[in-house]
Amino acid sequence: MKNDDLERAKQIFASGNYTCVLCRGESVLTSTERGVRPLLQWLDGEDRVRGFSAVDKVVGRAAAFLYVLLEAKEVYADAMSEGAQEVFSTYGIRFGCGVLAKEIINRKGDGLCPMERAVQGIHNPGQALEAVREECRKLAV
Repeated sequence: MKNDDLERAKQIFASGNYTCVLCRGESVLTSTERGVRPLLQWLDGEDRVRGFSAVDKVVGRAAAFLYVLLEAKEVYADAMSEGAQEVFSTYGIRFGCGVLAKEIINRKGDGLCPMERAVQGIHNPGQALEAVREECRKLAV
């Protein structure tokens, strides 16, 4: 069965310069912010995003934990890490991706993404959120 929310999110994502698009029925949330910033903003905001279908540019373990906390119904990413897939499988969130990567690399291309590094060894979404927020403070994101 085809999911209209996910298909709509993919169309909107492709039509603009978005990094993240969430759809549920008539509700659409978009962001052009990089990294985990839009997910943190939605977690902190008034918008109820539970049950949304999401399309994202890059999803690693850190972002996957945030999607768990956002109670996403499903997530599609252009690039997704194996760790993100493990998180989604554990929490029963449907997922798909264009490219599956062993891990997410930093923007310089010379090491692990700082958010991925921050959640290494963490298996609890709440603890992952704390680690991501701490890393954002360090990086002044």
